[in-house]
Amino acid sequence: MTPHLRMPYVVTVDAGLRDLRAADHLLRTFAAELGLAEGGFGCTHLVRGERPRVVVSLAPESEAELDEVRAWLVAEGYEVTGGAPDAVGRAVLYRGSGLLSGTMTVGEVLSVSAIDRVTVLGTAGRTPSDRRLVTHGHVRPQWQGGELVLTAMPAVGGTLVPFEVAEPTPCCADH
Repeated sequence: MTPHLRMPYVVTVDAGLRDLRAADHLLRTFAAELGLAEGGFGCTHLVRGERPRVVVSLAPESEAELDEVRAWLVAEGYEVTGGAPDAVGRAVLYRGSGLLSGTMTVGEVLSVSAIDRVTVLGTAGRTPSDRRLVTHGHVRPQWQGGELVLTAMPAVGGTLVPFEVAEPTPCCADH
């Protein structure tokens, strides 16, 4: 389920960011400064149009925590709006995100985190729970159809790796 359905308390912050790495950093900073509970969500959202940018949403577990989050953000000078900008956020902060490091089975990923499903590019159906996933400490699932879904791709030795990598090679890097 999307954070707005599962978590009725959501705010969006537009800090004028242009890239995902900066948005990830901002979300981790918010979590540290605010002492956010492990059960909430922090997501990035791409905004297109005349002013393309990345905004972040925070979905704490309670209305009281949301009021504290909103008050702190406003006091820090951030532009805050109620609700999430869309239903397809890319999750950075979620239950168990800090536990997803090294090599784990898909079943372990699903059991220790808020991730509902792991899909593999180019395949149909469920990913076997005993399939090994090498996380590289960077796991960014996205909300799809009400589920938090991690997209993975095949890697060496029959393992999987998350589709999004922490340090992507820039387009045309060798030109």
